[in-house]
Order: sequence, then structure tokens, then C-alpha cells
Amino acid sequence: MAENTAQEIEDVLVDEKRSMLKQPKAVWAVAFAAVFAFMGIGLVDPILPAIAKNLQATPSQVSLLFTSYFLVTAIAMLITGFVSSRIGGKKTLLIGLSVIVVFSALSGLSNTVGALVGFRAGWGLGNALFVATSLAVMVGVASGGAATAIILYEAALGLGLSLGPLMGALLGGWQWRAPFFGTATAMAVAFILVVVLLPKTPVPAVKTRLRDPLVALGHKGLRTTAGSALFYNYGFFTILAFVPFILGFNAYGIGAVFFGWGVAVAVFSVFVAPIVQRRFGPVKSLTGSLLGLMVVLAGLALAAGHSVTVIVVLTIVSGALLGINNTLFTEMAMA
Repeated sequence: MAENTAQEIEDVLVDEKRSMLKQPKAVWAVAFAAVFAFMGIGLVDPILPAIAKNLQATPSQVSLLFTSYFLVTAIAMLITGFVSSRIGGKKTLLIGLSVIVVFSALSGLSNTVGALVGFRAGWGLGNALFVATSLAVMVGVASGGAATAIILYEAALGLGLSLGPLMGALLGGWQWRAPFFGTATAMAVAFILVVVLLPKTPVPAVKTRLRDPLVALGHKGLRTTAGSALFYNYGFFTILAFVPFILGFNAYGIGAVFFGWGVAVAVFSVFVAPIVQRRFGPVKSLTGSLLGLMVVLAGLALAAGHSVTVIVVLTIVSGALLGINNTLFTEMAMA
């Protein structure tokens, strides 16, 4: 009986791997575009100290690059369903990518930190239109159901987060404005990929109302998950926004550290999170990883100014925990 059970589990895992790789071209088109889109998040990290120096800004002012970006993203995501349910997923993705191209280029032309923060806010609008719609499109067309689509989406997230710092370091080591123009170019490539490879997506039969996202919070499970994710994201972006300043490295060094961080996000979100979830269940797994992240953040605070080695190690470890958290939060919200 035990041997049969083990064989059944192995067969299920093999089938999952096959279904994950055998996807329609539409899934890969959106996934590749998502990699480029997520590169725009980590791409800024290696040049944060350079931005502060060249625009005569404080670390707190530079951190507003993330605040404006994700504040607008969060608010705009409330209307993305309303928009995509009326014009279709493909058009929404293309509009989002177009907005990112324009505002990332404008960011590279900024001469003040205030202008840069403002353009990052516009960038966040495009990010909301693309990110929320890309997951919905992938869930709708992926073979293997929502779970497979979520894993592929998280893989694109992790890959983008790991490649972004590399691109930011290579371009930022030359000129701090270059990564913004590099992002505009990458988004233009993503735009072409979606135009060429993604078939026209039908307009949903049922149109989403503006109030539907807020009405959905009436579900206790979703409300709890969303509330927890709100506070979790403080930790996520504290690492992104402030670790570059306590490392004391140049753009290349910061890029290398956050490349390792991004690789950890990708590996643990795709390969480790499903195993942990099956072994301990989603709630226990998420609770454990959040406690681990709390310890890592406390360790970073204590190590700041004392041990660069500890900061590097803890930053990469945080990527592993963030990868698990991202997948679990997404799956719980979808459920």
C-alpha cells in the first residue's frame, strides 16, 4: 500500500512537470513579457545611492521611488478588472506596457528627485494594468489550471527580479540614467512579444464593476490574506529600498547581491514553495516564513554598520523567504 501511494505521488509530480512545460504560446508570450516587466522593479536597486548623490537627495527621498510606484499600482489595480473586462486582456496588457515605456523613459530624463518620483508614479499605473491582467490571462489560458499558471507567474517574477539588478548594475555603473532607458527598451520588446505571440483575447461575458474588488473583501479569507499581505509588503520593500544604502557597495556590487537575492526568490517560489505547502499546509508554511522574515529584518537592522558579510547573507536568505511568501500569498488569494 505504501509503495503504491509513493508511486501515485511520483506520477502526480511527473504529470505536474509535464503540464507546466507544455503550455500554449500565449502563456509563454505573457510570461516573457512579465520577466521584462518585473526587471523594472529590481533594476533601480543598484543605482539608488547614485540617484541620491546626483540628485542631492536623502535615502528617505529616494525610497519614495518605491512608494509612489507601488501606491499608484495598488490603487490602479482596483480598476484593472473593470478595464480589461471591457476591452479584453491583450489590449489592457499593451496599454500597460505602453505606459511603462513612456514613464520609464521620462524617469531617465529627470533632473530632480521630485520629478523622478512623479514619473515613477506614472510607471506604477502601467505596472498595475500589466501585472494584474497578466496573471488573469495566464490563469485563463494555461494548461494545468490556476496552480500551474501561478507557479509560472512567480517564476517570471523571480527571473525578472534577478535579472533586473544585473541590468541595472551594468548600465548604472556607466551612467545612473541608463537603467531607466534600458527599462523602456525592455518594455518595448515585451510590447512586441505580446503583439506577435499573444492571440486576441475575448472580452469576458461578465463585466467587472468598479466596486467588485472591494465587495470581494467581504470574504473573510480574502480579507485576512489581503490584510496580512499589506504588512508583509512593508518588509519586502524595506529590503529593496534600504539595503543598497547599508551595503556601501558600488552599482556592480549592489547588482551582484540583488542578483543572488532574485535567484533565491525565483528558486524558492517555483520549486520550494509547493513542497513546503504540501508538507505543512499553506497557513503553517506562511506563518513560518513570515516569522523567518521577521528575524532576517531584525538581523539586517543589527548588522547595519557592523558586518557587510552578514548583510549580504541575510539579504539572499530574505529572497528565499520572500519567494515562498509570494507564491503562498498568491495561491491563497486565488483560492
